[in-house]
Amino acid sequence: MRDQRNNPILRGFHPVPLLTGYVAIALAPLALAYAEGLRPRGFRDEFSSALAMVAFTMLLMQFVLSGRFRTVSGRIGIDLTMRFHQLIARSLAAFILVHPFLYATPLDRAVPWYLSLQLMLGLDTASLATGVIGWLVLGMLIVMGIGRDRLPYRYEAWRVSHGLGAAAIAIAGAHHAMEAGRYSGRPTLEAFWLVMVGIALLTLFVVYVVTPLRQLRHPYRVVSLQRAARKTWDLVIEPANGQAIAFDAGQFVWLTLGRTPFAITEHPFSISSCPADGPRLGFTIKEAGDFTNAIGTLPRGSHAYVDGPHGNATLSGRVAPGLTLIAGGVGIAPIMSILRQLRAERDSRPVTLIYGNRLAEQILYRSELDAMARELRLDVHLVLSQPPPSWDGPVGRLDQPVLARLLGVAADADRLYIVCGPAPMIDTVEDILEGLGVPMRRIVSEKFSFD
Repeated sequence: MRDQRNNPILRGFHPVPLLTGYVAIALAPLALAYAEGLRPRGFRDEFSSALAMVAFTMLLMQFVLSGRFRTVSGRIGIDLTMRFHQLIARSLAAFILVHPFLYATPLDRAVPWYLSLQLMLGLDTASLATGVIGWLVLGMLIVMGIGRDRLPYRYEAWRVSHGLGAAAIAIAGAHHAMEAGRYSGRPTLEAFWLVMVGIALLTLFVVYVVTPLRQLRHPYRVVSLQRAARKTWDLVIEPANGQAIAFDAGQFVWLTLGRTPFAITEHPFSISSCPADGPRLGFTIKEAGDFTNAIGTLPRGSHAYVDGPHGNATLSGRVAPGLTLIAGGVGIAPIMSILRQLRAERDSRPVTLIYGNRLAEQILYRSELDAMARELRLDVHLVLSQPPPSWDGPVGRLDQPVLARLLGVAADADRLYIVCGPAPMIDTVEDILEGLGVPMRRIVSEKFSFD
């Protein structure tokens, strides 16, 4: 397969300068505060101010991390970017929520809503109010983010409330910092906060206005919708005018079906077709609740919009003498994209596919996989956890006994292993592969679990 190290589809900053820049920006307010040359206070007061300034800067950078910018996530993968976003959100929230209580007071404690502390902390009524508002809304957003799947309303409503709440925190936090902070109110830091808040709000404008407008200029339409297996559908769309997006086999997009992109009813789906099939894009969609339960009623000719491509679970830039592809359920979609591109390019490397399902009727693309096995150097292993009596293939889950039997006691560490499926299954398979001697750098996976 061709080497795609310089593929523009996977453009983005290298992880090292990206992380270096992130740390530098996070610590920038400390450097600006130090440059003011003010006489230092006690340790607790200085530590609390430093903690708040760094955490607020990190909070403002969260807007960029969650904006799906390929310059940020193109090289490291959007799943890692979003996991970093979630982890950092909880850490910086703890910093911000605890910092008011660290300031020194005559009682050796501080409560931010005590008006008697205004003279000590430099608070007036307005800055106290914005501080409390930002403090409370941040706590609410963190709780709602952690418990999102248990909230009694749709993902789209949560996403809008998350964006509006984050904007409120940015504005309230900036006012509080510039009006109440000993260092944050200095001209250089005021300029810093204004620039950072401006970037954060601009990010929201790009996500909620610019991106939908760009999608409206490049609409798609549904040309085919067929049942692929039990509760699973094959969807094919094509550009209504112009060209389709360029993508690599294994990538995914956020897809909007039957609605305007301003409706924020988009969901991530892997592309199951391959670049050689262009300009059409194919998807394998399982009925899993929410709008997907009604996917079978989508009329032919319906509007569709895509945001992407995203993801780095591809062969681009990765050299390997052989491939092992492990899929669970509908996770076969990006694997089929890779296999179809391998077939189109007449790739001669040995490929092993291990594909797990619960029931035989859930197996997707069985006849096509049989044909691929004859055209490629492909070994297909279909695994069922609840097989019918006539089943003569591997039985069980994609766990250690099954994978060890199919891969051998010691897996081939030179191969590239691509794992697709539900997040718990990916975690399990990665641990098993590592236990079988496969270096983590040879394992590629992505999880669709984003805030």
